Amino acid sequence: MGDSLSSAQLFALQRIAESPQASINDLAALTFTHQSSVSVVIQRLVERGLVAKVAASDDRRRQLLALTARGRRALGRAPEAVQDRLIAALSALPQSRRRALAQSLREVARAVAPGRLAPPMLFEEAQRTQRKQRPQSTR
Repeated sequence: MGDSLSSAQLFALQRIAESPQASINDLAALTFTHQSSVSVVIQRLVERGLVAKVAASDDRRRQLLALTARGRRALGRAPEAVQDRLIAALSALPQSRRRALAQSLREVARAVAPGRLAPPMLFEEAQRTQRKQRPQSTR
């Protein structure tokens, strides 16, 4: 298990740290991501021991996300997620330009991945694909 986090994993960790007791649905809203996409990222963080799913005290069926001690240490060593800078830059645009950009991006997404219901979190799928395609060295 490597120490490096994908940008999507880092972004999710940062949002969980800022919003203790968030559910996966809450985290999806906080990361501007579809629930199914953020769920994949969270599962990877759970497998790495960086995040734990805990039952809510008011409803034991509902699971909340919590950083583990290992997750807090990883976050303490990590840089700012690029998504934070992207959100800040987009927020600075006037609403009419954000709307036009969103429409353009929807059209691009449909052209790039037709039929896909929920895209992965930003920078999550690309990193996985790059690892799979990396040529193996021969001796």
